[in-house]
Amino acid sequence: MSAENETVPADETVPADETVPADETMTVTVTVDAPVEAVFAVLADPAAHAAIDGTGWVRDAVDPAPLTAEGQVFRINMFHSNHPDGDYLMANQVYILDAPRVIGWRPGQEGDAGLEFGGWTWRYDLTPVGSGTEVVLTYDWAQVPSQIREFISFPPFPAEHLTNSLRHLGELAAAPAV
Repeated sequence: MSAENETVPADETVPADETVPADETMTVTVTVDAPVEAVFAVLADPAAHAAIDGTGWVRDAVDPAPLTAEGQVFRINMFHSNHPDGDYLMANQVYILDAPRVIGWRPGQEGDAGLEFGGWTWRYDLTPVGSGTEVVLTYDWAQVPSQIREFISFPPFPAEHLTNSLRHLGELAAAPAV
């Protein structure tokens, strides 16, 4: 596996403006006390994702280069006690990126056929509000196929995990640059 981020063509299975039924998404909105550019910079930094994570599953970035383009792939080491191996690797592909307003990715795994995605996505929509930023985090599992749903219940966590993630994001974005 490369330590560099790579870009692969994004397919059209997850259009950026696709509307899905409300029971197949979880959305949380929080206003953070940081400018939109600072919030976006944290989201576009895979090395910050473990600190943002509200579940405790994200460990560290294998590909720490900033996210700059749709189709870019970044890998993250993960851990979940219910995963057969405990530790595992997710290969995430950026499917939307409009700095500094929107960023989203779809998690997957690398297999013999290349990248294979599970059908869920993470999307952050950022809107300036005064000196802060309204952050809308959407976890969408509408495209998860039945063979995956046989083993994983969706959503795999309560909404509080998303709220915790946005709280962490706000703290990181508001922190003074070091």
